[in-house]
Amino acid sequence: MQKASPRKVKAPVSYAQENEHILHFSLDGLLPKGHVLALNTTLGTLSQLSCEETMPRLLEQQQFTTSEIYVLIPVLEAHPYYCGYETLLASYSHGRVTEATVARCRELLQAAQEEGVWDQEMRPVRNVLSRTRLKMHNFGIDITSVHETGYMLKRLSVRRYIEVEE
Repeated sequence: MQKASPRKVKAPVSYAQENEHILHFSLDGLLPKGHVLALNTTLGTLSQLSCEETMPRLLEQQQFTTSEIYVLIPVLEAHPYYCGYETLLASYSHGRVTEATVARCRELLQAAQEEGVWDQEMRPVRNVLSRTRLKMHNFGIDITSVHETGYMLKRLSVRRYIEVEE
């Protein structure tokens, strides 16, 4: 006679644990006061939220692929400063940025620069970043290149923001 295996009951998940996959960014200087971006890393959605009369309001939402999220997170986290190429490559390649992965990617990019193949090494990152940049335009934010350094967030010019909405 076989013994019935005990039924496993899943412990309830607390609200805090449930929402650890949601990252919040206030992006001072880029978003109006009281607005926040919420990135759900599980679903791949970036939402712009505001609070009006104590009620949250969804203003904009975009869907991002896993690769796009991997390049978006370090740029968002770096604001108001730039995000270096090596950090972007580390996040894109490994999905997680650590000092060790950034150091390896820095060495890889230095070697690629010396061999004259830096553009080929960074091309996949730039392609994903290009798609990410277009989606960020819907939030009134641009991802701009900092010459020979990396990328950073800037407010989208009013003229370009109007073109995006049309």
